[in-house]
Amino acid sequence: MTPRPRHWRARARASVALHAGIWLGVFVVLVLALGRPWFALAAELALLLLVVLVNNAKVKSLREPFVFQDYEYFTDAIRHPRLYIPFLGWGNAAAVAVGFTVAVVVGLWLEPVPKDRWAWSGQLGAITMLAGLAALLLLVGHRAQLVATFDPVRDVQKLGLLASLWRYGWAERVMPALGSPFAGTTNALASRLASAELPHLVAVQSESFFDPRSLFLGIRDDVLAEFDQLKDQALAHGRLTVPAWGANTVRSEFAFLSGIDAATLGVHRFNPYRKLVHSGVPTLASYLKQLGYRTVCVHPYPASFYRRSQVYPLLGFDEFIDIRSFSQGQRVGPYTGDVAVAQKIADILKNATGPVFVFAITMENHGPLHLETPNEDDVANLYNQKPPPGCGDLTIYLRHLRSADQMAAMLKATLAATARPASLCWYGDHVPIMELAYQALGEPDGQTEFLIWGRGASSPAPPHSLGAHQLAVSWLRYLGLMEAVSSQNLSEGSP
Repeated sequence: MTPRPRHWRARARASVALHAGIWLGVFVVLVLALGRPWFALAAELALLLLVVLVNNAKVKSLREPFVFQDYEYFTDAIRHPRLYIPFLGWGNAAAVAVGFTVAVVVGLWLEPVPKDRWAWSGQLGAITMLAGLAALLLLVGHRAQLVATFDPVRDVQKLGLLASLWRYGWAERVMPALGSPFAGTTNALASRLASAELPHLVAVQSESFFDPRSLFLGIRDDVLAEFDQLKDQALAHGRLTVPAWGANTVRSEFAFLSGIDAATLGVHRFNPYRKLVHSGVPTLASYLKQLGYRTVCVHPYPASFYRRSQVYPLLGFDEFIDIRSFSQGQRVGPYTGDVAVAQKIADILKNATGPVFVFAITMENHGPLHLETPNEDDVANLYNQKPPPGCGDLTIYLRHLRSADQMAAMLKATLAATARPASLCWYGDHVPIMELAYQALGEPDGQTEFLIWGRGASSPAPPHSLGAHQLAVSWLRYLGLMEAVSSQNLSEGSP
């Protein structure tokens, strides 16, 4: 397993008790269901093998161990296999299949169900005693209240995998006290804005968007030609620190919409949409609704993914436009293209009767990139010099990055042509997964790019850095739609 936990003798006794209690508890449940102890043992080992393989694959791709909040990804992998199975690897998937096959063979062919299965003097009595022991171990381990830092690497190393899963699961029951900069407006601001012509606002969370040209000087500069022009005309632009690497889009998404630093979320930082949003969190969308905006989210993927169909009304969105509003002909590769999303945004603004806030989450550059194949023209169109071996993912990424660049240009033209003032906020949610390319060229620092554009920018703005939770607040302050906020929401050096 990676990262390797401490030897059990070096762990706290409570973590060992939790490990043993969880193991025995699962064994008891399986024996009660199957009636075959050896089958139950083999099935539990196969299940643990699956968790460890998924953990190792996640560490390799995302630099983070498996956490309790990831368990629902098992069902997501069934509904959306293309997003998950390729990162596990066909060899690992085969190992899991073999493990479960062996468990079935052992259980069904080689082990009969005992005749005294439900007798207190037989299996039922033995299992009841093991269940009592499991409950005692779990009680002892849980009452110790082991400290979890919510740094998954440190916690897995210190507590072990099963104990850390237990602690993360129980920690999710606690809702932290959160202060959002979008909690409300003052009477003075509301009065001032009531007589103003509110601008259309478009925010784009561009899938895996960052500037890869620093990784390899052979990448053509014009891959992001339109984005570069936008930066020259931007109110602000620079590097964005995001709480995700390679995936886990909702972490950056929630940080942007809520204005809350992931470090203050506790265990909810891993997936804020599971529990946290149901407690009621003010957001950018709910704030703009108070000012009179119609709020729309556009995401060309099934609305059920990450429970967005349930979550987005809670976050303040009036309408959620998902994959059903796009056609197969609008796909670029396996996903709906960025140009189609730009066209959808243009349609929304064209039909608007008042100020609109559109939040778009793109999909075109979503991995796994290695499932696509570069064509003969890609190298000539995307590079000044041939990349080193292992950069096929990078080539695919650059091909789709051109679409993101085209989308930015289309949005600029759309916003520039509206009768109402308009502004664009653009950012990347995380860097892409390109393991072989990073091995050949070096890993990026994990930051993405952002810009804030509005009509009438007088001179180029110098670049600066922001956190994802600071971006929306900065955007509204530039436009005069929000008053100054406390230093906990905007770090030193931010606008």
